[in-house]
Amino acid sequence: MRLFAIRFAVILFCQKVVLSELYTALVDLKEVLYTEGVLIKTLETYIHAETTKLKLLQRYVDLYKSQHQLASEDVDTYVANPINAYLLIKRLTADWRQVESLLHMNLVQETVANISAYKEYLKFPTDEDLNGAAVALTRLQDTYKLDTSSLARGELNGVKYSSELSATDCFELGRQSYNNGDFYHTQLWMTEADSRLGREKNETIDKSEILEYLAFSTFKLGDVPLALDLTNKLLEIYPNHPRAVNNKNYYESALAKTQGAHKKGDDNAYDVPIVSDMPVYSDSLDPPERTLYEQLCRGEVKTPVEITSKLKCYYYNKNRDPFLLLAPFKVEEAYKDPDIFIFHDVMYDEEIETIKNMARPRFKRATVQNYKTGELETAQYRISKSAWLKEIEHKHVANVCKRVVDMTGLTVETAEELQVVNYGIGGHYEPHFDFARRDEVNAFKSLGTGNRIATVLFYMSDVAQGGATVFPHLKLALWPKKGTAAFWYNLHSSGDGHILTRHAACPVLAGSKWVSNKWIHEMGQEFRRPCDLQPPPPELTI
Repeated sequence: MRLFAIRFAVILFCQKVVLSELYTALVDLKEVLYTEGVLIKTLETYIHAETTKLKLLQRYVDLYKSQHQLASEDVDTYVANPINAYLLIKRLTADWRQVESLLHMNLVQETVANISAYKEYLKFPTDEDLNGAAVALTRLQDTYKLDTSSLARGELNGVKYSSELSATDCFELGRQSYNNGDFYHTQLWMTEADSRLGREKNETIDKSEILEYLAFSTFKLGDVPLALDLTNKLLEIYPNHPRAVNNKNYYESALAKTQGAHKKGDDNAYDVPIVSDMPVYSDSLDPPERTLYEQLCRGEVKTPVEITSKLKCYYYNKNRDPFLLLAPFKVEEAYKDPDIFIFHDVMYDEEIETIKNMARPRFKRATVQNYKTGELETAQYRISKSAWLKEIEHKHVANVCKRVVDMTGLTVETAEELQVVNYGIGGHYEPHFDFARRDEVNAFKSLGTGNRIATVLFYMSDVAQGGATVFPHLKLALWPKKGTAAFWYNLHSSGDGHILTRHAACPVLAGSKWVSNKWIHEMGQEFRRPCDLQPPPPELTI
């Protein structure tokens, strides 16, 4: 056992890590899976020495090992699945606390010391990661209209991806939703937990805990009679449950007030508020925009035929450029006014792998600019990690940037560095503009190169489900295809922002989404895209 500890110390002390929002990029979850593997080995060694005393701990190991072996068959597919990602994080947060408690009770100092050391040198998810993973699953559930029971069975849009959730897995999802004040999803997942508990041979959670959360969330959603009924069921199990007794009195009082405030109908029933069947969002999106955004993400809305009938595909050789005459760009028109283009096969596998490998160690949580203060900050409407690469760092980065010049006819001398992005569990970026609006404070001021005139978005991976780039105003969805790039102008030729370029990255339902952006700025484009003195219609600018 001592040799085991020393061997791990030699390996791990060279790899000190800094924990930071692991749920925001799937690339980090591979290392979390490695952490789980180390823990499995540690626990197996510990159990070998204390088999007779630690039967309960063996139960945790069996759970970890079965999931880890399943993941090892195809790590990329495993961590790209949001349900597996949630379970992985949950095993090493909520479940792991129980393991640590057992270890301390048995006073096995060497094992505890090893595990404490691992937390400094291995990537351990935090409670923030657990909450982020849970929120991501509920986001996917809403955006893609996923049935709770199907999701608990490991199905995403009818495709079976993973093992099922247990009653305690569903309970933890409900508990995280409750902690976030999201009583809609609390009710959904506590109901599913209760349903699964009745079918489990070995119960993983106490029914009373489920009923207590379920009753209160139901009350908060407005269904007082049902909340009272659930509380009565709880009291049948634990007649002296202190909170249940107090809650029953409170619900009865609330129901009496409701009955006094409403008249009876023909069926002699009181008109009481019912539970809402949709979550309430606290964000800046208008309801019509959110609805259209989610419909586009699901593929339910198509670009109008009067638009698509005018679009073309063609080969582009940049006015007979000698090199491009031999290998012209394959261009697909995606929209007219604003002009949006798809360039096919413009980033090669070798370049993609180089760029990914360069970006991984630099990844930080992607930020947004607060348009009021001008400060960069993280936001729940953007879940991803990003890194920035300079052309001079590698020929593949330089080649990609040179290709942008050939594709667009614009200079990249004043462009931003190549931004590389990996999306996290249910990773998304809600509708936004790439350009700075007139009322934004200090937008791009430090760059001194003007506004973002154009965007080139490279897709560096295929995505099994979800992850589309959508333009709600245009009813347009661009689906990720490895090696392609989307290009559009953010500004009118007058320099005004084009309101119709507002776009979003849909949540990744299954798979891993990698993209890279090249944001091109105004300075240096004076003769490449001359300014139009005729202003565009006011309703198209912002």
